[in-house]
Amino acid sequence: MDDDQAPLLLRPALLAAGFSAGELRRDRRRGSLAVVRRGAYVRAGDRRLEDPVTRHALLIAAEVRRVAPSAVVSHVSAAVLHGLPVWGVSLDQVHVTRARPSGARAGRTVSVHSAPLASAQITCVDGVATTCPARTVVDLARTVLLESAVVTIDAALRRGLVTRATLDDALRRAIGWPGVPAARTAVAFGDGLAASVGESRSRVALERHGLPAPTLQWEVWHGAELIGRVDFAWPERGTVGEFDGRIKYGRLLRPGQEPGDAVFDEKLREDKLRAAGLRVVRWVWKDLAAFAGVANRLRDALDA
Repeated sequence: MDDDQAPLLLRPALLAAGFSAGELRRDRRRGSLAVVRRGAYVRAGDRRLEDPVTRHALLIAAEVRRVAPSAVVSHVSAAVLHGLPVWGVSLDQVHVTRARPSGARAGRTVSVHSAPLASAQITCVDGVATTCPARTVVDLARTVLLESAVVTIDAALRRGLVTRATLDDALRRAIGWPGVPAARTAVAFGDGLAASVGESRSRVALERHGLPAPTLQWEVWHGAELIGRVDFAWPERGTVGEFDGRIKYGRLLRPGQEPGDAVFDEKLREDKLRAAGLRVVRWVWKDLAAFAGVANRLRDALDA
């Protein structure tokens, strides 16, 4: 059985199957059992433990077994179940919401939120009661920084999991709750044309440094030739911007093509962009943490 299909190994079930508490301790010490949370394990080497998001999904599966039946997976945990990207958000706790006026609490591995929760805002993901995508996005945007919220909002819009109308409805239902002004700002800024986490973060960085809003996914033509689509463009000022995440070149690979070939093709593409009279500014992951240098290069290109 593949790792991503292997079930959790729960202590009560293992004891019922004949394993002793001593054997379980020995297997943990030897490393043949890996702990997801106390009393929940997977086999050593399970690849889901290597990635914070898939590890969090395992933690969700473990915790939903012991929270109240009325608890609904929400916030960042619901985003994970919906397959939405999350960035810059702690995945140490499973977040659930209960429709009651009080009783919110945060434990070591579970954070319980108390808030109104309409039945229309609850859906089922792989058998787990989960807030619907629009409620999930708004709850997340109420409780995290703008950059983190925009990453998830952009993806939800891009994938069609939410619309402007469903987001507006979720915001309307949340009027008066903590963090709603921040959520409203993040939702208004969201754009489904951003194609990746890096592009969403880049959009926030551009805004923070006072650069004009770009056109996203702009098609560049040189005569009758379509050179390609660029991540960011200021067409009236002859400038384009490209975020270079390494995964991008993996997406560009054709059958039998090596990564180096894709990089070379991208260089030829950039030459064509420049031949079309465009100034090209590129940046990479590490630039997103300290964007001032890129912002200055962009200003120089825009003002040229």
